[in-house]
Amino acid sequence: MIEQDLRRLADAAGIQVEWTDAFGKRQTVAPDTLKTILNALELPCADAGQLRDSLARRLAENARTTLLPLLTCTAGLPVPLSKDLDLQGKAYRIEFEHGGTIDGRFAGDVPEAPSLLAPQHTGYHRLLIDDQPITLAVAPPRCFSVGDALADNGGPEQAIRRPWGISAQLYSLRRKGDGGIGDFTALKTLAEAAARHGASALAISPVHAMFSGDTNRFSPYSPSSRLFFNALHIDPAVVLGEQALRQVLQQTGQAESYARYEQLELIDWPNAARLKLDILRQLFQQFRQNPASGAEFEQFCREGGQALLDHARFEALHAHFSSGSLEGVSGYWPSWPDAFRDPRSAEVASFAEAHSDEVQFHLFLQWQAAKGLSSAQKAARNAGMQIGLISDLAVGADNGGSQAWSRQKELLKGFSVGAPPDNLNALGQSWGLGAFSPHALKQHGFGAYIEMLRSAFAHSGGVRIDHVLGLMRMWLVPEGMTAQHGAYLRYPMDDLVRLIALESWRHRAIVIGEDLGTIPEGFGDRMAQAGLMGIRVLLFQRDHGYFIPPEHWAPHAIATTTTHDTPSLAGWWAGHDIDWRSKLDLREPGNSEEAEREQRTHERMALWNAMRHAGCAHGELPSPAPEHAPLNEAASFLGRSMGPLAILPLEDALGLPEQPNLPGTVDTHPNWRRRMPHASDSLLDLPEAATRLALLNKARSHTREST
Repeated sequence: MIEQDLRRLADAAGIQVEWTDAFGKRQTVAPDTLKTILNALELPCADAGQLRDSLARRLAENARTTLLPLLTCTAGLPVPLSKDLDLQGKAYRIEFEHGGTIDGRFAGDVPEAPSLLAPQHTGYHRLLIDDQPITLAVAPPRCFSVGDALADNGGPEQAIRRPWGISAQLYSLRRKGDGGIGDFTALKTLAEAAARHGASALAISPVHAMFSGDTNRFSPYSPSSRLFFNALHIDPAVVLGEQALRQVLQQTGQAESYARYEQLELIDWPNAARLKLDILRQLFQQFRQNPASGAEFEQFCREGGQALLDHARFEALHAHFSSGSLEGVSGYWPSWPDAFRDPRSAEVASFAEAHSDEVQFHLFLQWQAAKGLSSAQKAARNAGMQIGLISDLAVGADNGGSQAWSRQKELLKGFSVGAPPDNLNALGQSWGLGAFSPHALKQHGFGAYIEMLRSAFAHSGGVRIDHVLGLMRMWLVPEGMTAQHGAYLRYPMDDLVRLIALESWRHRAIVIGEDLGTIPEGFGDRMAQAGLMGIRVLLFQRDHGYFIPPEHWAPHAIATTTTHDTPSLAGWWAGHDIDWRSKLDLREPGNSEEAEREQRTHERMALWNAMRHAGCAHGELPSPAPEHAPLNEAASFLGRSMGPLAILPLEDALGLPEQPNLPGTVDTHPNWRRRMPHASDSLLDLPEAATRLALLNKARSHTREST
């Protein structure tokens, strides 16, 4: 009986007790794991009494008799309303956000769920029932598409094109005067260069805010906040001009160090970041003395509101507590004195007032970062890109970061998101990132989720959602446990997808979902229905050992050769990933290096044959010399894919052997540190890169003509 009630409580809490893994095997979450997760969800179940009380409380919450603060729906379709709501015979009014109203009344004495048809006008409207206001988020049936973007920025004849783009790790971009870290100016010049070669899009690594008080933390997928931007991508010369930057470098004696970091092959994050922040602080002080753009800065702060102020205050507090001056207190905010864990406390307000210069500095950094990213997007569009930048929305933020501190009521406590054992990692993954609480999101009107979406869409023509599978369910790992001892928590996918579609159209930006991993049944169909494009990666596009012909790739997903977590084509062809696994002892048990290299020989032959059958390669595979990867042929092969957009990573355009990140490593592999070999304004003009882009462009044109 207890085990049955435990399962009922888990199901009521949204935990998927049974699920099918990536290998097709049915799995059941162990009772001890369920208890650990339920306790972390504040549903104690240590004994029969606790279990009974928690079950009764959650069932009562689920059978709510009051309306939530926000309802999502699709234009022209019925609004999903619970039959438990007492709405029979009540009058309602819909007030449109841009003016106009609709009045109506629910039918009386009807046993079914109350019926309300959503208006055709999309937007965030106000629904009044007995004068109780509720936000009615009316979404279009699908996201803004690649075809919509082409029609917007080239006319109807452009809408039938099959465009292409490139992807880049922003931090890796190089230019003279960057101080050792890729910045928004380098991004701007790369976008202009890509547009000259015919690209319609430029996908970039996440630009989320990091921890200014801890420059040792630099993974773009482990941010402090997904609401704001990484200040380290600011070009200091843009702040007050190149002359002001030169004066700061000369006066502080930092010119030599600044130039030295610029020449490194690997980014020296701790030192280069500290130096850049120091330079930006000096420029901020000059700005304060003669604020030529003071009015613009003040407007930015007003528009950013409480969320922006919270982030700036967190940055100041984080630096203060990271100093080690208080025993037992660190930069990890759950270790702070109780009063400082509450963003609305009087102590936090007093600290912010006493350290107003520091708070203002971080507001200033966000202003400059937003200006830099916006400028790069404008440059991309002005250069002829129909889409422009595609930003990357990380799957979560650090549990000790700004977003977790300021949005505590909407986030889960005591968990890390991750993935169960699958084809990508036999041991599963725990990423050390926090996740939204699906229950709290509904209770708070999805406010934290909407503000995050708006930040991602703000300065881009598209958004890539990392681990988009989390829209339906998220693998949660309790703190202190390994990834195998997690469980899936269900999320309100319909609500989340509707909000994505609504914000997509409001910003007129495409949406891509990274759908690699253990995919639940029906997920792909729901994605396609919503116009949310998936991702198909060349190295994974296989069926029984054969590479799938490009014309058979999914038409509702973008195509790419590799990702930041997988080998570059040149590295894969040469078996460089096998070298790394051997060096770092990352090989799966029972799999020898010899067997892997023999398998890779067969895989190279299979890929060559697939490219030859597609008309992209000719003749027999040249000598098996793995140092000569068929990168030109791969660019043509990618271009012939049927997806609405093809993306070629810079690493594959240039034939670089190393990948940006090696999953399962921290310090043993230079993750997120590799820099491009040439400046961003000339990178794509190198003969090998220009040839591959031309082949990709030609293949996309060929694909267009053949459809």
